[in-house]
Amino acid sequence: MSEITGRRWNGNIHYHPHILRAVSGGARRALDVGCGEGMLARELRRTVPEVVGIDLDAPSIEQAREHPGDIDYILGDFLTHPFEPASFDAVVSVATLHHMDAATGLARMRDLLRPGGVLAVVGLARSTMPADLPHDLAGTVLGAFFRATKGHWQHPSPMVWPPPVTFPQMRQLAAELLPGSRYRRHPLFRYSIVWHKPQA
Repeated sequence: MSEITGRRWNGNIHYHPHILRAVSGGARRALDVGCGEGMLARELRRTVPEVVGIDLDAPSIEQAREHPGDIDYILGDFLTHPFEPASFDAVVSVATLHHMDAATGLARMRDLLRPGGVLAVVGLARSTMPADLPHDLAGTVLGAFFRATKGHWQHPSPMVWPPPVTFPQMRQLAAELLPGSRYRRHPLFRYSIVWHKPQA
């Protein structure tokens, strides 16, 4: 049984299917940035022959390596690890960009993609009032419903709250750094960015 549809649920896992849909069936090599204990990486490995996960949190990487499989889990800093430029068909990330400078992180993801590859991000941003009040109220109600019906799994990775970048700022960064990307605001206090890198 899939970990996504099975035992565990939280606001990040809820959007794993969004990431998986964005990654085309033709991807041969994928990078999961901020992979944590590897749940999304393992889901990606069902359709992508080579998956690499990287995270700064040692306990999370240790948990990821306890699962059987041939995913390469790296304990390290995504921003400085010596990946080859343009070496991945897909770069994905969930709830990671707010742990780093968002512009630097997006640019790094962009540069690691091969032409024709896809970047898919789900992230958290900071609400601004009163504009975001309707979104926040809807997210609070929906989150309470899901916790009551699905339970809530607390991931082992460190948390950063509140996120340093607002939703409008993330939209602007995506437009500037990833021209043609699709930015969407979601319930449960999240946004997504999907971008297909142009062919050379």
